[in-house]
Order: sequence, then C-alpha cells, then structure tokens
Amino acid sequence: MPGENLSRDEARDRAELLSVDRYEVALDLRSAVGEAPDGAGAPGTERTFRSVTTIHFRSARPGVATFADLVAPSVTSLTLNGRALDPSVVFDGSRIALFGLAEENVLVVDAQCAYSRTGEGMHRFVDPEDGEVYLYTQYEPADARRVFANFEQPDLKAPFSFEVTAPEGWTVWSNGESTGSTDGVWTFAETRPISTYITAVVAGPYHHVSDVYRRALPDGSTLEIPLGALCRKGLARHFDADDIFLVTKQGLDFFHDNFDYPYPFGKYDQAFVPEYNIGAMENPGCVTFREEYVFRGKVTQAAYERRTSVILHEMAHMWFGDLVTMRWWDDLWLKESFADFMGALALAEATRFTNAWVTFANNRKAWAYRADQLPSTHPITADIRDLEDAKLNFDGITYAKGASVLKQLVAYAGREAFLEGARRYFKRHAYGNTRLGDLLSVLEETSGRDMVSWSRSWLETAGVNSLTPVVTYDAAGRVTELAVLQEATESHPELRPHRVAVGLYRRESVDAELVRYARAEVDVDGARTVVTELAGAERPDLILVNDDDLTYCKIRFDEGSLETLREHLGELTDPLARALCWSALWNLTRDGLMPARDFIALVLRFAGRESDIGVLQRLHAWAQGALIHYAAPPWREEGARALAEGALRELRLAGPGSQHQLTWARFFASTATSDADFQLLRSLLGNTAKIDGLDVDQELRWSFLRPLAAHGLADESVIAAELARDDTASGKRHQVRCLAARPSEEVKATAWADVVESDALSNALVEATIAGFALPGQRELTAPYARKYFEMIERVWAERSIQIGMDLVEGLYPSLQDREETLRETDAWLTAHADAPPALRRLVLEARDDLARALAAQACDATAAMAST
Repeated sequence: MPGENLSRDEARDRAELLSVDRYEVALDLRSAVGEAPDGAGAPGTERTFRSVTTIHFRSARPGVATFADLVAPSVTSLTLNGRALDPSVVFDGSRIALFGLAEENVLVVDAQCAYSRTGEGMHRFVDPEDGEVYLYTQYEPADARRVFANFEQPDLKAPFSFEVTAPEGWTVWSNGESTGSTDGVWTFAETRPISTYITAVVAGPYHHVSDVYRRALPDGSTLEIPLGALCRKGLARHFDADDIFLVTKQGLDFFHDNFDYPYPFGKYDQAFVPEYNIGAMENPGCVTFREEYVFRGKVTQAAYERRTSVILHEMAHMWFGDLVTMRWWDDLWLKESFADFMGALALAEATRFTNAWVTFANNRKAWAYRADQLPSTHPITADIRDLEDAKLNFDGITYAKGASVLKQLVAYAGREAFLEGARRYFKRHAYGNTRLGDLLSVLEETSGRDMVSWSRSWLETAGVNSLTPVVTYDAAGRVTELAVLQEATESHPELRPHRVAVGLYRRESVDAELVRYARAEVDVDGARTVVTELAGAERPDLILVNDDDLTYCKIRFDEGSLETLREHLGELTDPLARALCWSALWNLTRDGLMPARDFIALVLRFAGRESDIGVLQRLHAWAQGALIHYAAPPWREEGARALAEGALRELRLAGPGSQHQLTWARFFASTATSDADFQLLRSLLGNTAKIDGLDVDQELRWSFLRPLAAHGLADESVIAAELARDDTASGKRHQVRCLAARPSEEVKATAWADVVESDALSNALVEATIAGFALPGQRELTAPYARKYFEMIERVWAERSIQIGMDLVEGLYPSLQDREETLRETDAWLTAHADAPPALRRLVLEARDDLARALAAQACDATAAMAST
C-alpha cells in the first residue's frame, strides 16, 4: 500500500464506492496522566491511549476491497461484519485493508494510538507551572486517523458519537453537547454529518467560562446557542472571556443577518490550547485556538483585532466549510477564501474594528502578493494531487488572495447578489460536498454575470497583475488623458478584468494635507484602459490606482506620484489610501525597483506619524526585512544604526502608556545595536531606568532580554533567572529561544542537534529553537550549517511528521547566507533530488526564490549607493 499520503485518485475511487452512515468512537485517555511507560519516546514505546471505533458504512459494489485509515503504533483487534481480521496481515501502520465488502458493513477497530508532541492528532501538553496535563486534537487535513480509524477524506461525511474516558477531575469537550459523565466516562450527542478532519476532543483541567446567545427567528421561535470559552488554569487570570463572548455574539448576529441559515451545530465552545501549530481550527461546536490569543501582558489594539478576526474567520467556517464542505482539497478555497473574506467583512461591520479593511490591505494581501510571485504559485482553485500537497496549500493564495478576489467579485457582481448566492448555496448543499461549479452556478443565478469567464480569469489562473497610471496634461495643467496600464509576468501572462477606483489626491497649500478630490470607478480590461471620467480634472499630486482596494493587484505609480510620496506620504489623511501606498512601496522594494535604503528612509521619516497601529507594526516588520534581506551588505551596519536611533527617538516621543509607545519599545529592542542601546535595555530590565508610561511587564522583559542574549550580554544564568520569574509554558518558550540565540559555536551546534538529530522537543520548542538559531547578526556563526542543511532535509522529511518537517525545511534554510554560492548549492540539491517528494521540493524552491529576490534587491540597493556617490 502507498502509505500515509492518500492521493486524490484513491479518494475519488473510495468515495464512489462507499457511503458512511455513522461513527461511534470510544477513547480512553486515562493514560495521559501518571508515569510514562519504560523507554517512552523510542519507536514502539510511545505513550498511547486506547481507541475503539465502530464504523457503519455501505458499499456500492459488494465483494470488492477498500481500505480504512489509521496511523497507530498497534492494533489490538479488528472485525469486519463480525469476522475477525488479523492485524498483522491487514494493518501496515497507516491503512487497514478491507476485503469482501458486503452491501452494509460494520468495521470495529480496537487500537493503541499515540499521544502527539507535534500538534498533530491527540496533542499532550504538560504545564511546567503546575504539572497539569492538557489534551486537544488537531486534524486538518488528515490527522484524525492518528486518533481513531476512519475514512480520512472530506467527502465521506457522517454523524459522529464520541465517548471519552478521562482522568478524575477532568472535563471533556467534543463537537456534540455533553450528555453526561459517570465515573469519568463522558458521552456526547451525535453530530450532524461532518467530515473527519473537523471532529474534535479537548480534555483536561481547563478553566471554563460559559454564556449564551439568543436570537429570535422569523418563525417566532428563539435560537439559543450555549457558549463556552476555555483555557489552561495557568492562564485564567489573563483570560478576558467577556470580550471573547462579545465579539462571538456580534459575529453570530452578523452571519445570521446575512446568511439566513441558523447556526446548525448546537453549542459553540472556543478552546484556547497550548502548543498549537496554527491560528485556529473550525471544528463545529468546539473551535480550537492557539493560546497566544490569551494575552499575558499589555498588547495593542492590533492584537485584539487579530484575535477577533480569527474568531470571525472560524465562525464563518460553520457555514463555509462545515455545513457545506469541499469534495477534495482542490477546492480548499471554497472554505478558506470565503471565511477570510466574510471574517474581514464581519470585523469591519459588526465589531469595534471598523478599519478592518486597512489591516486587510496592509497585512493579509502582503501575504498573498508574496505567495503569488513564488515559483509554487497556483490558481486559487488548485491542483491537489495528495495530502502532502494539501498541507502546503494552506497558504497566502488560498486564504488572502482568494479573499481579495471575492472582495473584487462583490464589486463586480454586487453585494446583495453575492450574499444571496451564499444563501442559496447553503440551502442547496447543506451537509454535503461541493466543487467550484456548484458555487459558480448559484452566483450566476443571482448576479446575472458570466461566472465561468470570471472564474477562468480569477480562480483558474495564477499570478498577480500590476496596474500603472499613465497621464498627460494640457497647457493649463488639466488631465487630457489618464489611462491604466495592466501588465503580467512572462510566466503568468493572464490579463484580467479589474473593477477599480482611481483616486486623484492633492495638497491645497504648502502645509496642507494630501486629500482626494476626484474619484472614478472603471472596468480595467486588457493592456490599456482609459479612465474617461477623469479627463479635464485638475493636475493631481498623487494618482492612486485601486483606491479603496477593490481589486487584487500590485499598485504602481507614475513618477510625479512617487515623488509626492517621498515628500508627503505622512500627509495622506485617509488611512486606507495610506496603507495602500505603503503596500505598493513595499512591493517596489521587494521587486528590486526601489532601493531598500530608500524604503527604510521613508519608514524613518513617516512611520512616527502613522495612526493605525496595525500598519505601524507592519512597517516595522518591513523595515527590518528590508535591512536584513534587501539592503546591500556594506550598508547594513549604517542602516541598522539608523533604525535603532529612529526607534529610540519615536519611543521617547510616543504618548506615555500608549500602544504606539509599546510598539516602538518592541521595535527598539529588536533593532538595538550600540552599547548605549544595550545599556538602556539592561537598565529597563533592572528598573534603574524608566521611560514615562512604559510598563515593562513580563512579555516586554523577554523582548528586551532576547537582543541581549543574541549579542552575548545575557548568559545562561541570566536567562535562567528570568525563567524563574516566569516559570510558565510561555516563559519556557522564551527561555529556549534566548538560549539558542547566544553567539557561540557550541550553542549553535547544540540548537541544531536538538531539532535536527533529536525529536525530543515539542513542536513549540522546535519553533522557539529555530527562531533563536538563525539570526541576521550571526551570519558567520551559522555559515557552516548551509551544507549540513542540504545533507539532512530529505532524511528529516522522511522521518519526522509533516508539520515538523515543514518547520525544519523552512526555518533552517540558509537564507542569511545571501550569496550566489547558496543559490548554486540549492540548485545542485534540486538537480540531484529531482525525485524527492514534491512537497519537499516545493519548500526548497520557495526558499530559493526568496533568496534570489533578495540578491536582486541588494543589487538595486548597491546601484543606488553608487549613483549617489
């Protein structure tokens, strides 16, 4: 049998053969506590739990064979239709061969499944603060088979009944409402038909808060949804459940107002869990989130906005993804793009975060633009051959580009037509599975637009277009013609229809703000489109194509507009327009069209005037990225000094106690370079210096300690003392990162061995170690690991879980060895490993492309330096 990596063809064949009536799953999790078995951690000696699964299913062709999925150390017994099967014959570690199917079948699998430390399957976490054990499941795309036997593909939906035996004093949650617990045995109501990957179990001594949502329905009845929110006991004092319930209720109101389909899954629990690999997971009735969304210290409004965005994204999935599910991972976008768009729409219209589209333009779309220019770019509706492909396609295209395209669709087809299409889609396909055509058909019904052509341009082709204004003026300074030029790359030459707004901005006087005085919407189609409505307008200082961010494109500027931004970007009053300009300037920098030092100069000049805290945080990240990757190496020291000086200046100017002050403090710590900088950080940690209004809480202390450790100014004893102040799960992650950041050959060798040669660390500590290992100020220290990287990646990909494999292949790529030699080494590996797993090759190709882009941008920056001398 091919093993764990289920192919699309196998899934299609199995779906044609089988239909599943129901699952009954019994898990005994009492083994989660107490002493581990002797030698636990070695192959075959994992800490395990008993999993008994009964599957009732039918076969369209009696007598044929198929297989069930199970990834487990061992199987105790198997029966098919009352007939015992020999596990040593039919179970290969990932699949159970099933021969001689009847028309109606019952499969019973009694297995020993392994607890996970990688965030995949049944993850087990021991809290270092109090020794308590916490469990939760995470499956997408196909890790439910690590917890119970099943048919692991999204289009074999079925109702599920869970029974969980738990240690004394624990509480257990699942998708269905609890029907009671007796002697530690918890039972749950049967679910509606759902896919395996969105089933869930959360168990442990979690802190739990409850509430209820009520809504009057059109038929006069009242919809009542029990709400729950939970986190580890150690985080309870930081848990702001009231705010979580507030935005949850706002979201439920918004989606009920717009979807006309009552929430279909009974209760709505939201669990904030430790060592979570992703942001959240839309398990119906039991949504899981990374516990970093429980804030241990002071954070900015951008952090609350991000958490609310994730809550609403997952809530949108209750309809897009859970109620109606894609047939196979090719159409993953059918849930993720819609959840991303509808989450942003709800965020802007139903919560206090009314500037959500600014964040979307500046943050989410930056993710999409990067992904869409990689060699691995793909259409929104992708070609997913197998589960490894699926795992890698949870990317900026599937999420952010897809959401951007849906925003463009709303501008193209009309909001009400779009929402009415969604309503019909839910009613027509409830509890079923769909493909692209199912959605297009309802949207064509409601909008009257040609969705097939629109889909061909936007969903079935890859790449991002650039839109550039070209303008001529008459002798009086009025616009004679303003045209929009559309360009595409050679590798992805598709020109698409864009519904865009073109805004004209000017300053009325020398000291005036930069404001919009004219705007026109136009359908850009083809290489050149004239905006006739703007002919005769007075000469602008700035022409902004894609004003209001209606479409998905890279914005370019004419020379006059670019010069205006260099001098007056901070005077642009509209926050969305300003965010769009910053995003466009960043794209110019990444594309090697603007020198990195020029972009950094713009940040230093204008970021202090940025009112939107999320945009400011993004500018800080971009400025550091420009310095690390895109600036010419000889200028890095000067650029680093300029960033640190600018950060400290703005920190001292920021309002005491403000979120801007906190943001500049973090940025200053991350850019600190001089002895004076480090002395200030030491003094702030030692409470011998103060900045008025700045509360140096525990999270900020770790932010200040990291650069000290990285520069050899905080040794192991200092880091240990900080851990003693913060002996928590979060503190442990910070400590591991600081330890790996210290600038010594021995430290780097230990960090490398801890993640590459051993699998003892949990997923969270692997991530922390990698973050400390690869630092831009330590290029010489980590140079020897470039060769070691190419020697180890195929081995770790084969031996480790796909999540840990991805972490290692992406996180340890020698991107900081930014020279042509590294490109040649990468090309040599790709040539010699043409038959390596496609998902592994994709990660290496993406890393290579980022490095090649960095070298091109460095050349642009070096040329600018030469021109200025």
